[in-house]
Amino acid sequence: MLTGKNVLITGSNRGIGKAFVEAFAKRQCNIWACARKHSEEFETQMAEIASQNGVWIRPVYFELTDSEEMKAAIKQVLKSGENIDVLINNAGIAHGGLFSMTRMQTIREVFDINVFAPMELAQLVLRKMMRQKSGSIINMSSVAALNVRAGNSAYGTSKAAVKAWTAVLGAETAQYGIRVNAIAPSLTDTDMGRTVQENAGENRLLPSAMGRMAKAEEIANVAVFLASDEASFVNGETIVVNGGGDCD
Repeated sequence: MLTGKNVLITGSNRGIGKAFVEAFAKRQCNIWACARKHSEEFETQMAEIASQNGVWIRPVYFELTDSEEMKAAIKQVLKSGENIDVLINNAGIAHGGLFSMTRMQTIREVFDINVFAPMELAQLVLRKMMRQKSGSIINMSSVAALNVRAGNSAYGTSKAAVKAWTAVLGAETAQYGIRVNAIAPSLTDTDMGRTVQENAGENRLLPSAMGRMAKAEEIANVAVFLASDEASFVNGETIVVNGGGDCD
């Protein structure tokens, strides 16, 4: 179903991003695993996953908010001559705070990483996909884009922008055989998810109707479906993965 496909994933070093790497490697996909900075631990982890699954995983390093770094990194990826079959815009940051108490600079930083960086990366990769006449782009939105909750002005609106952009881009690229979808997870059991809970204090989020947080691999399984031919007529959609609804 996905054997031999090449997947580029941002934020691959931990949490949901690492789960994406593991899930696609298990399906015999080759992977460009993107991270901000080089680390021996990351390189070792990626090499182990590649060896276990008989695929190649190539670490790629760039800062999401540095256009020149991003362009140089993707240029090297394109030089390989390999198809880019799937792009997963996973990397992002969380932020909580009342709008009246949040600096505009902070809001811009959230949008730079959660919205503008994925847009820029998609532009760089799309040219290749359009020549291929095929491809799948998977963006990361959030239930925060759908649920009205005090303190979500920066993060929630950034993820709402991702949701809207996903629908528009899907409409624009369908003629080239490229599908664009997003995943909107609820609170997920990762380092970032647990930090969000700890920082929420008395405003802690209840896990879900299922009484727990999502597991990173459960989010990754949705991405595998969206990238596959099983989802060949799914385009421009945001798939909510929230365990049956948030408990407010």
